[in-house]
Amino acid sequence: MTNDIASPGFCRAGFFDTIFYMESMARPLIIAEIGTAHSGDTSRAYELIDAAAEAGADFAKFQMVYAEEILHPDTGIVRLPGGDIRLFDRFRELEVPVEFYARVAERCAHKGIRFLCTPFGLRSLADLLSLKPGWLKIASPELNHLPLVRAAAKSGNPLILSTGVSTLADIEKALAASEAAPSRTLLHCVTSYPAPEEDYNVRVLESLAAVFGVPVGISDHSLDPILVPALATACGASMIEKHICLSRSGDGLDDPIALDPKAFALMVAEVREHARLGRDGAIASLKARFGDSRVEAVLGDGVKRLAKSERDNYERTNRSLHFTRNMKKGESITERDVAILRTEKVLTPGIAPEWFPRIQGARLSRDAHDGAGVAWEDIIGR
Repeated sequence: MTNDIASPGFCRAGFFDTIFYMESMARPLIIAEIGTAHSGDTSRAYELIDAAAEAGADFAKFQMVYAEEILHPDTGIVRLPGGDIRLFDRFRELEVPVEFYARVAERCAHKGIRFLCTPFGLRSLADLLSLKPGWLKIASPELNHLPLVRAAAKSGNPLILSTGVSTLADIEKALAASEAAPSRTLLHCVTSYPAPEEDYNVRVLESLAAVFGVPVGISDHSLDPILVPALATACGASMIEKHICLSRSGDGLDDPIALDPKAFALMVAEVREHARLGRDGAIASLKARFGDSRVEAVLGDGVKRLAKSERDNYERTNRSLHFTRNMKKGESITERDVAILRTEKVLTPGIAPEWFPRIQGARLSRDAHDGAGVAWEDIIGR
């Protein structure tokens, strides 16, 4: 198996990816979320890949960022130690050429760990597919970016779908849009950084598996390396995703909530051990270590709802329709006039991306401003 993963063709979905996927039914596959912690430095990316492989991860995951397909330039500012910067400009700083991802994919193959990457729009998806990845990951804010989900599903790669800041209806729509994919895995997630452990409601994994009939896992943004991943394992997770960094004091965007290599290796060991113990044995073991009340608080009631720490992000972190230029009353909306973007800081959320095809050709009932969310009140018909 190892030789096949590391061979030049390891990225292509096929027999060995099927076997690899089946393994996740017996033990959780571990995703080391490198994201943009490499800061565009190939040497640092290699260090992170090496650390993920040595810690026992099955995937090293990256993010292919093009700011223009994620945010509007006027979405607001973010405060950093060096001063205020437009969030859009911060995302621009995370952009690297496609050749960078080709090099890190080769490094992953050399280290016997699978390359995984998240596209954020159709441009990054096309660039990512040129590298022939074996799997694709859709991040939580893009779960309702249905054109992206459909295109990713039609690529022939297994899909991993994160479900933070989403409702059951959002998940149902994403699964309907991704039916063409050879397989799909839902990762329960709380879109908060860091996410409080008690917000995780880990029993929801069992609920999602029962409702949707697909493999489930968890994308964990809590700070502890053991509790949420181990409880997720007990509740049937087939995948565990956690951020990895070289140091929590690093300058990577997610370094403060990531695990350093030693802590990540500890997490992997704990997940493997609790998979061996089985559901009841794992929960009993964790209660003995962390206490009944803490474990029960993290397990929750299993009802899927927006977590307390992410409620305010709903409709702002995930996607909606925004104007991309100033428009006058009476003008007709074309595909170029609207984009599917995250709202984030100061803009007003628009209507859901699923309505994008329906509003094309509609006329404006009033002037529209560049960056504003598209509202039904803006539209008077064709």
